[in-house]
Amino acid sequence: MGRLLALSLLGIALALLGERLLALRNRLKASREVESVDLPNCHLIKGIEAGAEDIDILPNGLAFFSVGLKCPGLHSFAPDKPGGILMMDLNEENPRALELRVSRGFNLASFNPHGISTFIDSDDTVYLFVVNHPEFKNTVEIFKFEEEENSLLHLKTIKHELLPSVNDIIAVGPEHFYATNDHYFSDPFLKYLETYLNLHWTNVVYYSPNEVKVVAEGFDSANGINISPDKKYIYVADILAHEIHVLEKHPNMNLTQLKVLKLDTLVDNLSIDPSSGDILVGCHPNGQKLFVYDPKNPPSSEVLRIQNILSEKPTVTTVYANNGSVLQGSSVASVYDKKLLIGTLYHRALYCEL
Repeated sequence: MGRLLALSLLGIALALLGERLLALRNRLKASREVESVDLPNCHLIKGIEAGAEDIDILPNGLAFFSVGLKCPGLHSFAPDKPGGILMMDLNEENPRALELRVSRGFNLASFNPHGISTFIDSDDTVYLFVVNHPEFKNTVEIFKFEEEENSLLHLKTIKHELLPSVNDIIAVGPEHFYATNDHYFSDPFLKYLETYLNLHWTNVVYYSPNEVKVVAEGFDSANGINISPDKKYIYVADILAHEIHVLEKHPNMNLTQLKVLKLDTLVDNLSIDPSSGDILVGCHPNGQKLFVYDPKNPPSSEVLRIQNILSEKPTVTTVYANNGSVLQGSSVASVYDKKLLIGTLYHRALYCEL
């Protein structure tokens, strides 16, 4: 009887593990391939060889790149090189990516930047918020951008128990932001277990010097975040659920869910087209290729444009798609004055004239 019970329990456990594995493959879109959608006037950006995970562009055309992200278990083309912040002036005829100097006292050796966001104060001061993973920990760094010197002055490091696994950030004040946690746990093994079991424990946190609180939760893996041009709505990408959530922002900074847009791809970072309010999405068509890197079968890239997301039937179009022969693992796409920048998790970056 005891052996029969043990055998039954083993069978149940194996069945559960098999079901979870199959579900994970579906969440990763492990069998999906893409057909190329090319843009005619594109070239790879010189100086970006190991990823530009996030890009943010100021209204004056200065673009910031977060480069060199490293995560446990994730491929890297420059594993021993610290990350950095690059800048490109999109008003130039032949713009180049230049690395910004960072003020003394900031630990550049462990700089591991992830999501970024800019905020322009009423006195025109530009702040750059950077999600940082020094030694695979979690902080948010606030810098002041000094344009004349092409440099960043480090102002503050933020750590908080409600920010255990920060992915992306959207600044809403000089020390105020919303941030996504892509996992509930910070321990790498517990992160893998959480993803495998599909716990839906990830969230969005609002941070200010006076208040820190969870304002939205229940995501599979909350990833990219941005804000509507009228500042009324927050957009959140749930990468493994293939969804973009639209949340209404209230005066107390709480969020309530308004709608969910379901897609057929892993959605990463979200950018706003300043001329139209459309959402540009850097996507991973096949997440398994992204996380289990094979140079002979590299991860593909995909960029979507979403028009009228608040409407009953938003329009979703593919702006760019590539099988990895040019660009591997697109994570972000940002546009300024008919110039499109596409960044990747750990590969190159693309500049296109539309």
